[in-house]
Amino acid sequence: MDIKNLKKQAQKELNLLVKIDDLKEFEKKYLGKKGKVTELLKSLKNLPQKERRLIGKEANELRDKLMLAIKAKKEEIKRNEIEEKEKQEWIDITVPAKKIEKGHLHPLTQVAEKVEEIFMSLGFSVIEGPEIENEWYNFDALNIPKDHPARDLWDTFWIKEPSTKNQEPKLLLRTHTSPVQIHYMEKHKPPLRIISPGRIYRYEATDASHEINFYQVEGLMIDKDTSVANFYFIMEEFFKSFFGKETKIRLRPSFFPFTEPSFEIDVLCSICKGKGCSVCSQRGWIEIAGAGMVHPNVLKAVKINPKNWQGFAFGMGLDRLAMMKYKINDIRLFYSSDLRFLKQF
Repeated sequence: MDIKNLKKQAQKELNLLVKIDDLKEFEKKYLGKKGKVTELLKSLKNLPQKERRLIGKEANELRDKLMLAIKAKKEEIKRNEIEEKEKQEWIDITVPAKKIEKGHLHPLTQVAEKVEEIFMSLGFSVIEGPEIENEWYNFDALNIPKDHPARDLWDTFWIKEPSTKNQEPKLLLRTHTSPVQIHYMEKHKPPLRIISPGRIYRYEATDASHEINFYQVEGLMIDKDTSVANFYFIMEEFFKSFFGKETKIRLRPSFFPFTEPSFEIDVLCSICKGKGCSVCSQRGWIEIAGAGMVHPNVLKAVKINPKNWQGFAFGMGLDRLAMMKYKINDIRLFYSSDLRFLKQF
């Protein structure tokens, strides 16, 4: 066997290798149990002594050189792989970092906090109460008769009682936050100035401006000489601060069992500017609140003498306030969990 040609052939093949697996095959081909160099060394026993000595020396040198060359090639391949990987994973620290998206408050939460902030600046305290109420706090104490339509299943979610328990009065999901005012007046003496924000529930059809559950804020002010003029001033100041500009409002006569006289507050529709749209039911105005002077029977229910004290109460939907502020034409968007919508606020 020509050792010089074998050496040249091995060197040529070794120079072309770029992968570790190929290098292993090369090592097996030349130095393995049946490799070319190994077979050459095994064949020496058949040669004459003088020739065996000469060829054996060259064969051993070739084996040793190949072992060193394979080791060097292995280090070279690994080094090249590391360099290539570094190129692929290299990070340019001078490039501006990707902006981390932050969470934010839901638009209704933002509106609720703004409403609370404004009324607190006007001297009102923020009071909260339970969402599950009983019939007395939700209806009876508010001068709502037993036969009033609001007690009907179409407006109220009644809570089914266990068959073994006949609880009186019956439980329900509150239809307004007025019960919070009753709880508060039971434990505090006038003068009083509070608002009670929170979620309420009504069994009714949903549309662009109605939902079965939504948020409401109710207010109450009881003092010696509180009048409708005081109420109108409070509302003007609130809407001016809330919308950040002069907002047209109007009072309309109405009826609520818990107030006398009663009236409703309308705000000029910010969606259509009074021209009429689906949000305002083509009227140009949106009913934003119900209000009135607290009925004497409500004061009597919480042991406050109506001869000495009087006041006003009001309630308005936070959802509708948000719709007017952000010009949103469908209340159901607030509860859709659509991030495309929510990210706008």
